[in-house]
Amino acid sequence: MGETMELRNGLVRVPASLPQLPRHAEAGERVYQLAISLLERVLRFQGIRVTARGVENVPQFGPALLAMNHTGYYDFIFGEIPAYLRGRRLARFMAKKEVFEVPVLGRAMRAMRHVPVDRAAGAAAIDEAVDHLRSGRLVTIFPEATISRSFELKDFKNGAARIAYTADAPLIPMVTWGSQRIWAKGGKKNLGRTGTPVLIYVGQPLELSGDAAADTAALKAAMEELLAQARAEYEAEYGPFPPGQPWQPAALGGTAPTLEEANRMDEADRARKAREREEKAARKRAKTERKLDAKLAKKVRKAWRRLRKER
Repeated sequence: MGETMELRNGLVRVPASLPQLPRHAEAGERVYQLAISLLERVLRFQGIRVTARGVENVPQFGPALLAMNHTGYYDFIFGEIPAYLRGRRLARFMAKKEVFEVPVLGRAMRAMRHVPVDRAAGAAAIDEAVDHLRSGRLVTIFPEATISRSFELKDFKNGAARIAYTADAPLIPMVTWGSQRIWAKGGKKNLGRTGTPVLIYVGQPLELSGDAAADTAALKAAMEELLAQARAEYEAEYGPFPPGQPWQPAALGGTAPTLEEANRMDEADRARKAREREEKAARKRAKTERKLDAKLAKKVRKAWRRLRKER
């Protein structure tokens, strides 16, 4: 884009004008910093080439809510990079509670102070995110609430606008492009040394009105603009790409499902998972009932034996 770029941390290309800041107090959080160090090694092993723009929009101190698009499972890695470039700051991700139920991973997520989200009852997650922001921390949220199979922006939930306004914290739009080439939902995993390029764009904080619907619409519009810029740079820098790429949206000539098709696939997934939860609950109830029946039968047999002895 005509500006001088330089490599930071031996991994991320940024504009040379981006200030190098002293370490934030969060640089002393050992568990999270260790996790970042390990993930950096993963990215280097894979030869991932990351370029980040607009990083200066992440505050050096104080809170901010970073709202990010969601196209792949590596988004949690790339979403931390802008914060880390600001004096090794840390972002607390809002992630579905099922992740926290995985034995080892869940313990690590809690140690890093990420926020579990129960999609059936999200009030607790909102309160926890607000508490983080009021304590001066950074929080990252996926307004789409799930990975987009179409690689387009899905409908947004209004949680990001509500959290930022309640906490009186800046709401900052952020997008990544290229992450879906590494590991997307339902797609092929490319976890070897692929050399995949990834772009991260961070926008300026939004002016919030307190109207959750209007602020959410403004957030989506800002992220759509950033995403268009990222896609244009990606094509100019690393393309042209032949048509029929599985990681490209249908509107750009790719074979990814359209947004409507992806929504239907997501709905089918939700219905399947609901059935599986109900079947699991039914099996658990049946098992409990069998145990109770067995205990009752045992008691009846004991009572019958006593009755026979008394006769």
